[in-house]
Amino acid sequence: QVQLVESGGGLVQPGGSLRLSCAASGIIFSIDNMGWYRQAPGKQRELVAAISSGGRTKNADSVKGRFTISRDNAKNTVYLQMNSLKPEDTAVYYCNAGSSNLLTSGPYWGKGTLVTVSS
Repeated sequence: QVQLVESGGGLVQPGGSLRLSCAASGIIFSIDNMGWYRQAPGKQRELVAAISSGGRTKNADSVKGRFTISRDNAKNTVYLQMNSLKPEDTAVYYCNAGSSNLLTSGPYWGKGTLVTVSS
């Protein structure tokens, strides 16, 4: 089993920045790909960004140039640096792990952290 714990969400004004963190524990040697997904009210959960253990990344078109995913394998932690935030970025952000690729989600999910972008 793998446990994922997110942190770093909150309220931020449009144009502001936030950094999300996701710490993994448990049978973590099985993890290659990790990612961030988000779900806004009334919408489906969608991929935001994903990263392999080797550092390959995949970003959604909606966040390219604004969000950056990174990971520290020694700390078993993945980060999402979010800049130039927009109201439409408001959502619950979920950490995900265990997928065999960067395009689909794996079986392990965190409980989510709320990001609200509002003035």
